[in-house]
Amino acid sequence: MMRSFFLYLSAAAWARKLLMALPFAGRVSSRFVAGETLDQALQVASALNAKGMTVSLDLLGESVHNEADAKAAADAYINLLERMNARAVEAYASLKLTALGLDVSEDVCVLNLRRVLTRARELGRFIRLDMEGSLYTERTLRIFHTLHEDYEFSNVGVVIQSYLRRSEQDMRDLAADGASVRLVKGAYKEPPTLAFVDKPEVDANFVKLMEIFLSDEARAKGAKIAVASHDEAMIDATKRYVEQHHIGKNAFEFQMLYGVRGTLQESLVAEGYQMRIYVPYGTEWYPYFMRRLAERPANALFALRAIFGN
Repeated sequence: MMRSFFLYLSAAAWARKLLMALPFAGRVSSRFVAGETLDQALQVASALNAKGMTVSLDLLGESVHNEADAKAAADAYINLLERMNARAVEAYASLKLTALGLDVSEDVCVLNLRRVLTRARELGRFIRLDMEGSLYTERTLRIFHTLHEDYEFSNVGVVIQSYLRRSEQDMRDLAADGASVRLVKGAYKEPPTLAFVDKPEVDANFVKLMEIFLSDEARAKGAKIAVASHDEAMIDATKRYVEQHHIGKNAFEFQMLYGVRGTLQESLVAEGYQMRIYVPYGTEWYPYFMRRLAERPANALFALRAIFGN
């Protein structure tokens, strides 16, 4: 019930306007968002690098509805890539296709994405295409596969959500292609016809998809997986699988969100696992913040502490 409520708020314009106008709004978001500026995000990234963690930087923003804003988002990502190189941070960039104009037209989106990917390739940087709600899944994967004709999977990867019923076939197809995938559970509200509703089903599918991508066949094709979860059951299942199949710790990486389970992040690094932290930044933090509350409503307590300074 609380999950549905926060997911509703994530798309509610009235709630967004209300919260972001409050004087303490920045404190509320600061647990999960690195800041509103690129300088703040790069500072966080450097600090995480010093702890032995790599980073995925994401300029928050989605659902752009005109070509000018979509072009501006692409320009901002190109600047991000150039600043990452100048700062020499160990990071790649994550982006949502709706930020580059997917809601305007697929052609506009692809044009902007090609600009970003071309600059990333010139700079030796990687781009991860984030996955959004199921309305965008097919289009995101189609664009991803289309662009692979011109860009290597070493330059661009995608995200798959384990709660979607279609994801097993998508993962098998991507594994056969030797793609790079970030596996997550999923954080959008979806109908039961499209997504598993019960946590045990989502978890079981997550483990199945992880095993598909870490299989001998997938790795022989060059497939790479980022296991993105704070759920220790999912982490332990991955550790068991790689140990049982004698898979090296450099064959995959764990990923977690900035501001969530920092002690666990550090303990996995200490065990020798690769750890990448998803670090979002920017002024358009509201939908992202609400989805974090939807994933774990107890996070609302952290927001309340930020408001009251405790």
